[in-house]
Amino acid sequence: MVVLVLDNGAYTAKIGFVGNDVSIIPNCQFRSKTARLKTFTANQVDEVKDPSGLYYILPFQKGYLVNWDVQRQVWDHLFGKEMFKVDFAETDIIMTEPYFNFRSIQESMNEILFEEYQFRAICRINAGTLSAHKYLHEHPSELCCLVVDSGYSFTHIVPFYKGRAVKSGIRRLNVGGKLLSNHLKEIISYRQLHVMDETYVINQVKEDVCYVSQQFYKDMKDAQLKGEENTILTDYVLPDFSAIRKGYCKERKDMIWSGKYPSGEQVLRLSNERFAVPEIMFHPSDIGIQEMGIPEAIRCAVESLTPEMQPHMYQNMVLTGGGSLFAGYRDRVFADVRSLSPDEFRVSVTLPDKPITHAWTGGSMLSRSPSFSSKHLVTRRQYEEQGQDACDSKFDV
Repeated sequence: MVVLVLDNGAYTAKIGFVGNDVSIIPNCQFRSKTARLKTFTANQVDEVKDPSGLYYILPFQKGYLVNWDVQRQVWDHLFGKEMFKVDFAETDIIMTEPYFNFRSIQESMNEILFEEYQFRAICRINAGTLSAHKYLHEHPSELCCLVVDSGYSFTHIVPFYKGRAVKSGIRRLNVGGKLLSNHLKEIISYRQLHVMDETYVINQVKEDVCYVSQQFYKDMKDAQLKGEENTILTDYVLPDFSAIRKGYCKERKDMIWSGKYPSGEQVLRLSNERFAVPEIMFHPSDIGIQEMGIPEAIRCAVESLTPEMQPHMYQNMVLTGGGSLFAGYRDRVFADVRSLSPDEFRVSVTLPDKPITHAWTGGSMLSRSPSFSSKHLVTRRQYEEQGQDACDSKFDV
């Protein structure tokens, strides 16, 4: 049995055959300023000579798959000769979809996978369920876990009991990687340099320099200090895509404190932006989003469950998604949840080695479980006989 696992995220697709390595590929198309007429799909972005002003065409908007034309072209590229050379008639696919997905999107996905691509069998499932499967498989003595998935469009907090999501406890925050990148673009554009069109570059800046503060007010004070006393200040050299292909942070010893660098280098001077942008995940109200931060949402999710489950959820929290890669993220979640939770409960937060591919690995493990075919898969034959009903009865999403 050949099984392909595709964690179809709003920003990247994590894809690979079970037994092989996973590839992380942009789940979108691009157009560049210099080659307006040419469209680049998925990992073809590496061919773009000048990625400044790169225009993204995303299949997902606000976390939901709405642009099927773009998604089909990305899938054609992934499944085709250039990438995975999928033999559809002999392949089963595990495909992730978002929580609270619309029925019309689910039906379209079934149709495309069965009727257009003609996979042998499909399994539609939430990424959090795969992450929970992996965590509970590695901790066989546990029945419960709480998955905090900080993705591109949303952050989801999902409690699991015996591998199934407890639907009454799911919480969603409208804060994700896209919001943070856009906010950083606005701050830099207002303070230093117009970068509203530079999504690709600023996304890289965010990943290179931002971190989660453990003491926000102390860091704010430090960021106001002048000159070398300011330990937070950093200079980021922007790429020019000829001599400098990728931006980088200057070493402290190489920084010119007056800020006047040679004319060849374009440098961003970043101070409190470094921690104020990721802080939005913990206090969305800072930028006018009237919602709880991640720690309060975790407490709210746990308190909605039965009293017997609550202590187990607090001691089995697992962080996934790209947002969890910020330095200091795990420690801050732990500290804030510890301060909000009852003293008698033990709090434990796990950050996997590879949080972005954690769900993909869970899917790979799920495909090897003995009950996988009977419990999770709908075959093309079942779909042809029963239509959408076959999928509705199997897929608990």
